[in-house]
Amino acid sequence: MNDHPSLTLATFAAQLDFGSIPHEVVERAVNLYVDWLGSALAGKGARPVETIARFARQAAGVANSASGNGPCEVLIDRSRTTPYFAAMVNGAASHFAEQDDVHNGSVFHPATVVFPVALALAQARRASGHDFIAAVVAGYEVGIRIGEFLGRSHYKVFHTTGTAGTVAAAAAAGRLLGLSPLQMLDAFGSAGTQASGLWEFLRDAADSKQLHTAMAASKGLMAAQLAADGFKGATHILEGAQGMAAGMSSDADPARLVDRLGSRWALAETSFKYHAACRHTHPAADALLAVVHAHRLAPGDIANVVAHVHQGAIDVLGAVVTPSTVHQAKFNMGTVLALVAYHGYAGVTEFEQRFDASEIAAFRDKVAMVFDAEVDAAYPARWIGKVTVTTTDGRVFDGRVDEPKGDPGNTLTRDEIATKLHRLAAFSGAASAGEAAQLLDNAWRIADETQVGSVFDATSHAAVPV
Repeated sequence: MNDHPSLTLATFAAQLDFGSIPHEVVERAVNLYVDWLGSALAGKGARPVETIARFARQAAGVANSASGNGPCEVLIDRSRTTPYFAAMVNGAASHFAEQDDVHNGSVFHPATVVFPVALALAQARRASGHDFIAAVVAGYEVGIRIGEFLGRSHYKVFHTTGTAGTVAAAAAAGRLLGLSPLQMLDAFGSAGTQASGLWEFLRDAADSKQLHTAMAASKGLMAAQLAADGFKGATHILEGAQGMAAGMSSDADPARLVDRLGSRWALAETSFKYHAACRHTHPAADALLAVVHAHRLAPGDIANVVAHVHQGAIDVLGAVVTPSTVHQAKFNMGTVLALVAYHGYAGVTEFEQRFDASEIAAFRDKVAMVFDAEVDAAYPARWIGKVTVTTTDGRVFDGRVDEPKGDPGNTLTRDEIATKLHRLAAFSGAASAGEAAQLLDNAWRIADETQVGSVFDATSHAAVPV
């Protein structure tokens, strides 16, 4: 029995060495980094992201993006600023397109809170690629375990990426800052007491989702920097009598915090997102695609679709009945399945151009979600997709996928990740095809950098001698 799991987890994060991370985990971390860059670029021009960016510039005393000065890149406009504000804006930007990664068991999007912090501090401190990767892995391992610890009851009300993500960001920052185990524990305390994020925003098509990741990244970074300067945090912030679990969960399991630390690499379990929508829609979308392809159905052949889902999908997606914005549409099962039926893919362009088209709205109204005991029992460890499709001539087809595209057992290749980045960069205009190609060349080599430099500048990258 572990009587202080917070300290055990903090010690692991503080002492994690690059050499102890298996090669396949390092490779997966690099893939997740490249995937995250695409999502961060996709946030350029998005109104909520640009609003947060303006706030960051004003708070930093910068009149406009071109005049920014600092060691860290803001990816949407390539301006420079402090680590705090770079983490804030990049965190917001990478959670807009809804294609950032997700860990199934914790229902947590690690990349959007971990990479903004790790990149900012690595650039500011001229850290090596080895230290960058170690910090990233620390952030993933901590955040995923806290999400699992807080349980299903937490996710019903709280956006886990905003809550567990704040501590994950602190872990990544603390590792790059070289915090001792006790300092890391202080960072966890200061991060946990600031952790926040409520799902209510979905009902109003509010902008809070990007605020959650902006603040998780920047607050986590601040918590680590404060700890480095001697600031004390609660030492049982996760499992204490008045800690996060006490206030945010009814089914917390402290054993999940230290589950096989150092042997089970939760980062490697993280999934890529293929469709640009809430992950809860992906299993049903892939199951519908399987039926459409197997039986050569056109959208007009389909009379109705029943998506058999877990309760978490109903809790999150049920709040959006008739989407009024692109972002809200990404949380509407009917819209996602309609786009898949008509286009074979629910990507950023499909949402922007078609989410409220008459034929999409008509198909949306043919879709229903129903609770499925098998799917719910498997969740969140497995996200099974099941649909029942009835055709206009009365035929009934059942579709099923056990691993949606992007899951570890059905993962994206590096070519698919690169294609996804090119698509997202072109969508927002954040990088030309040539610039995206150069960025990719740099990014694939991040683990071997002697010093982490500019994401865009080819001259700033020098590989570690073999």
